[in-house]
Order: sequence, then C-alpha cells, then structure tokens
Amino acid sequence: MVQYACTHPWVLVASGWALYPFVLNQFSCLLAGGHMTDLINTEKDLVVSLKDYIKAEESKLEQIKKWAEKLDQLTDTATKDPEGFLGHPVNAFKLMKRLNTEWGELESLVLKDMSDGFISNMTIQRQFFPNDEDQTGAAKALLRLQDTYNLDTDTLSRGNLPGVKHKSFLTAEDCFELGKIAYTEADYYHTELWMEQALKQLDEGEVSSADKVYILDYLSYAVYQQGDLGKAMALTRRLLELDPEHQRANGNMKYFEYIMAKEKEANKSSTDSEDQQEKETEVKKKDYLPERRKYEMLCRGEGLKMTPRRQKRLFCRYYDGNRNPRYILGPVKQEDEWDKPRIVRFLDIISDEEIETVKELAKPRLSRATVHDPETGKLTTAHYRVSKSAWLSGYESPVVSRINTRIQDLTGLDVSTAEELQVANYGVGGQYEPHFDFGRKDEPDAFKELGTGNRIATWLFYMSDVSAGGATVFPEVGASVWPKKGTAVFWYNLFPSGEGDYSTRHAACPVLVGNKWVSNKWLHERGQEFRRPCTLSELE
Repeated sequence: MVQYACTHPWVLVASGWALYPFVLNQFSCLLAGGHMTDLINTEKDLVVSLKDYIKAEESKLEQIKKWAEKLDQLTDTATKDPEGFLGHPVNAFKLMKRLNTEWGELESLVLKDMSDGFISNMTIQRQFFPNDEDQTGAAKALLRLQDTYNLDTDTLSRGNLPGVKHKSFLTAEDCFELGKIAYTEADYYHTELWMEQALKQLDEGEVSSADKVYILDYLSYAVYQQGDLGKAMALTRRLLELDPEHQRANGNMKYFEYIMAKEKEANKSSTDSEDQQEKETEVKKKDYLPERRKYEMLCRGEGLKMTPRRQKRLFCRYYDGNRNPRYILGPVKQEDEWDKPRIVRFLDIISDEEIETVKELAKPRLSRATVHDPETGKLTTAHYRVSKSAWLSGYESPVVSRINTRIQDLTGLDVSTAEELQVANYGVGGQYEPHFDFGRKDEPDAFKELGTGNRIATWLFYMSDVSAGGATVFPEVGASVWPKKGTAVFWYNLFPSGEGDYSTRHAACPVLVGNKWVSNKWLHERGQEFRRPCTLSELE
C-alpha cells in the first residue's frame, strides 16, 4: 500500500480495494507583488541612467578642470611680464585665438546639459511611477499590518518582522510621513503612534530633516482629538520651548487651559453612579468580541482550538475522486482542515510548472480585484479587498484546461457552468476582509448576468508559500487555513438544499512578509442537479 507522510499518528482502515490512512489534524491560525517587482526593475534602470549622467558630468568637469589648470599656469607667466610675453608673435596670436574661439568653446561646454539622457529616461519611466494615492495605499497597508498582527511602531520601524530576508528600517522622516498620512485620514490613533516614534528616534540622536516642531504640532493635536488633554498640554509646552513664537501652539495652549478649567468644574458635580455606569460599559466592551477582532486573532494564530473529540474526526487519506478513472491508480493526498463547514485540503495538486504557467498568463492582465456590488449586481473595487486579479479561460491554455478538468474530477461537480479561473496576487498588506462567496437572499441579482445560479462551492489553489501572514480564516467557526504552495482547499458554500451556509464566511489575512499567489474556481448550481441532489432539509 502506498502511503504519504503525515505529521500525526496513523489509523489504518480497510475501505474498498485499498487501505486508507487516516490522521488527526491540528490547527493554527497598492498593491500586488507582481507589479511591485516591475517597479523595482524600473528603479534599477533609473539608477543605471543616473550613474551614466554622473559619469558624463564628471567627464565634463574634468575637461573644464584641465583647461583651468592649463590657463592658470599660462596667465601666471603672462601677467609677470605682459609686454615681454606679448612680444612673442605666437603668444599674441594664441591670445587672440583663445579669447575669440576657445573661451567660446569652453562656454558652450559649461552650458552643455549632460542630463538629457537621464531626463528622457525619467520622462519615459514616470508613466509607471506610483502616485499619491498609491503612496497613501502603501502607508495604509503598513497601518493595517500593525493592527492585525499587534505590531508596535518600534518593531515595524526597526524592521524586526518574522521571515524577512532583507531587513529595512524606517527613518524618523518615514515615521513622520506615516503619521501625516494617518492625520489626513483623521486617524488620530495612528497619527499619535507614528509621530511619537519619529520623536523618539530624533531624541535618540538620529540625524534627519524631520523637524521636532512640526512633529509636536501634529502630535499634540492628535492626542487632544483622542481626549487626553493633559498630554496634549505637555506636548504643546515642549513645542513652545523649541519655538516660543509658534502662533498655533500659543493659541492651542490658551484653549487647552480654558477646557481644563471647565473640566475641573464639571468633575466636581459628577456622581458615583456615572462612574459605575462607565465601569459596566467597559465590562460589556471587553465581553463583546466583534467579527473584526475574531478575524485579527485568527490571522495571528490565536484562533479557537478544537476539542480533542472533534479533532478525532479529522483525517487524511488517499482520495480517488469517488473512483474516478483518472485517480484509481494514482489517488491524491487529501486532508481534513475543518469539520463544520467541511474544508478539505488537497496536497501536491498543482505542479510548480503549472503554477509558473498560470502566473505568466495572468501577470499581463493583473488589475485591481473586484467584488459584486449587491445593489447593482455589477463588479466594483472595494477597500476591503486589496489585491490584483486576472481571469483565465480553459481555451487559452492546455494547462488551464487541465486544471479545470482536475477540479471537476476531484469535486464531482460540473465546471462547464463555473466562472473562469481567477488568479489573485496579494502583495504586502494585501487582504480580502470577511465576506461570503455566495449570494445571499437580499442579493437576488448577484449572479443574474451569469445565468448559472448561485456559487455552490469554492476551490482555492495556493500557488506560493508566504513568509508571514496570508492565512485564509473563517471567523464564524474559528478555522485558519495557512498557505502552502502546491495545495488547494475546497468547501461547499451552499447546503444541498440550496440554502447558503453562513459558517463559510471567510477572509484572506493581510500578507505580513512575502508575496501570496492564489487561484480560485467558483462553481455554480447549474449542472449539479444530479451530481449533488437536493435534500428535504434546508440545513442538509
């Protein structure tokens, strides 16, 4: 019997023609990388062009320097005895020639612009440069990672992230820019964090163009907006020590003192019952666990742990697609990732060669990923989905056609009514917040234009490993599925009755370090009538 290695004890069970191995399973929890790579190459090309410009300028200055040294010696000699020097007819002629011709040539050399080649290349490449919106998006991605993975500003600033190959630091000026971007978004929480980090690095002696006065100005206002009046006053005093004439700081100080005096009066009339009410509210806040917090905990690997009894029902096996002729002699490796909803992972299901082909087909078409708008029924971009995607049809490549056939054989579902293979690339900070793949009852027109019914199931290929982050998580049930190159996961979005399974609500966690490539196939209801018959119960 052929076996494959699992990380847990085996339980062998006789079933049909072969023994199937079973195993217990355990669980743990802008701007795509493909285009970012192109930007790296663009910057490298610009650096080469810049170095060529520097060489040209150096060559020009070397010529001017030699000319100046030669004339310096000549004029030193001539000025000591002008009449005697000019008494030589050759010297008189050469003086006329220099002043009439050669100084003009030197003037042309000095005025010659050596930057034409560099500026021309810069002009061509500028069309591919990111804009202000892209820079803001990159900053927001950093802030998103900071929140999701509970990273403090010092850790991020020093580049101390798990799995990094090329460590990088944020300067005080970088921290200041992050704080300013947060400020323009009225995100005073992150403004405070990053302005404080910039100030800390300057206080530690970092040489920077960032100005403490500007930092303290932003910081004091951000702190005030969050209700910490005492700290805002202390920061404003520090600002005034550096710049006593700062008009806004002097005005703020007077206002803060006025507000502080009013608060002291108000505090005298406050009652103990109000304090008790605040405590009760705080307790409720702590007890309440919103989806966002569940999602972030799962992304960090802090998800719910299965009971041993449930874990015993999770196995790994060799799977032949219900005796599909293609897999009877060569079954695939399949592992249970979760029980309800049932999520299975197929191992070694897509080869490195197939992955590279899919990526190369998709790269030229990658564009900002879209979602279905429940109101219009049309595709649109959304802030909660940050990735780039492309769609590939089976007729475009034998590899894509072969992948589609593989999905049909192993799921038993008809792929002729499925959507095209979607390829998605998530760069650092790329994510897809909690969502359903299927259309809910309040979205009757979600897939109307396709005419193939609702999305009955999802097949998701992982086409890269991710250094840190990037898990697929299911907040409703506490499941986390981690990317592993060459594997795929599969789950049903609908019960056999056609009702939506709301426990399949899932999300793609932000990529902390690395680059995540996935491709997915959404299978629809039409064509599955006899492949997955309806049941009489809504929840079966």
